[in-house]
Amino acid sequence: MALRTIREIGDPILNQRAKEIQSMTPHLKTLIADMVETMRAANGVGLAAPQVGILKRLVVVECEEGELHVLINPEITERDGEQTGYEGCLSVPGKTGIVTRPMHVIVKALNEEMQPVTVEGEELLARALCHEIDHLDGHLYTEVAEELYTNEELEAMQEEEAAEERE
Repeated sequence: MALRTIREIGDPILNQRAKEIQSMTPHLKTLIADMVETMRAANGVGLAAPQVGILKRLVVVECEEGELHVLINPEITERDGEQTGYEGCLSVPGKTGIVTRPMHVIVKALNEEMQPVTVEGEELLARALCHEIDHLDGHLYTEVAEELYTNEELEAMQEEEAAEERE
């Protein structure tokens, strides 16, 4: 396993549509392992193959430790509800946005054995699945963010809110 370089906003590969995966190969198995290691090392909850420079329809998502989802050719088949909250991205360092996403999604995909799987996500998992699948279509959350803040601005706002609550 190896850490991969995470591509950042402005890199043209992040704006391209990824290609479907037809079969499991040793190269793809290595890519999956590297993506999981890279995501965890960067303290992320998800990573899409285009973020490491590979135009393949592959995402890894781990919102809670030990609940890893490896999704090949994922497709959102149902979405409902709505949630608005803070969202960041490993490819957009130092920024956080306010983004509205579905509260609940159902995703159909293939797993590492190329077997069909269904993942049902709510709240953070739904947000992460939508975010990562957007990467496969060449979209960043900054395109749909209602507001965009630097991490310093966000920290200052959170400190203000906490001070107001204490009053």
